[in-house]
Amino acid sequence: MSLILTEKAASAVQRHIAETQQAEAAREGNGSGVSTLKKLYLRVRVVGGGCSGFQNKLDLDPDVNEKLDEVFDMHGVPVVVDKRSLMYLEGAKIDYHDDLNRTGFSITNPNAKGSCGCGSSYSM
Repeated sequence: MSLILTEKAASAVQRHIAETQQAEAAREGNGSGVSTLKKLYLRVRVVGGGCSGFQNKLDLDPDVNEKLDEVFDMHGVPVVVDKRSLMYLEGAKIDYHDDLNRTGFSITNPNAKGSCGCGSSYSM
């Protein structure tokens, strides 16, 4: 697997998973601070769309399809990628930025041939 999740991105995902589970536990009202939700995975996928044809998506997902998905552990984060997206993400790097210019996740894909003006989609 040559998809890369940086340590900084992994820490941000772990924080987000913990916050999501705490919020769910509060909604459930079980008082323990621990949700009864299933394990959450970072789902990375490539979907059609945008000006240039492809967009990357990051989501938290409790479901894994054993026939369609590959599961990886990266810096303690369970990462799920469907097999179709995996071929588009070869060598891609997921990072997290928290500075004055931008805050959030970014995916740098060396396979992208070009991107739209706003940078939200790319062509292959």
